[in-house]
Parts: sequence; structure tokens; C-alpha cells
Amino acid sequence: MPMYFADPYASWQRGSNENANGLLREFFPKGTDFAQVAHDELADALAKINGRPRKCLNWKTAHEVFTEEVLRLI
Repeated sequence: MPMYFADPYASWQRGSNENANGLLREFFPKGTDFAQVAHDELADALAKINGRPRKCLNWKTAHEVFTEEVLRLI
């Protein structure tokens, strides 16, 4: 399996990762200590993020696509 390692401080090489960070920052501002964030609060934010329809997924949610993929593998 080919592996790719982005260069340090080259955010343009990690587009999906940076997008996910931006979505998470809508709930937790930069500098948030995640060790102090309650598990339920984090789970709620992740559920809201994964429940958003996305154009790149043909307007399905990440949760829907993941569930379809898991069921397809069974």
C-alpha cells in the first residue's frame, strides 16, 4: 500500500484533515484543551458533524455513507 507523508507546516497538502479541523473548530475554539472537554460534549459535536449532508458525498451524510459501506462488507 502506498503511503504519503505531508510536509510539516504544509496545510495545503492535507486538505481533508484541515477541513475536518475547521468543522471541529465550529464547536471548540482554537486552543481548547480536549482533555477538559466532556466525552458527551465531544460525541454530540461529532454526531452533528457526521450528520451534515456533503456535496462530495452526493448530498449524503458521512454517517449514511459509512453505514452503507459497512453493510456492503457484511
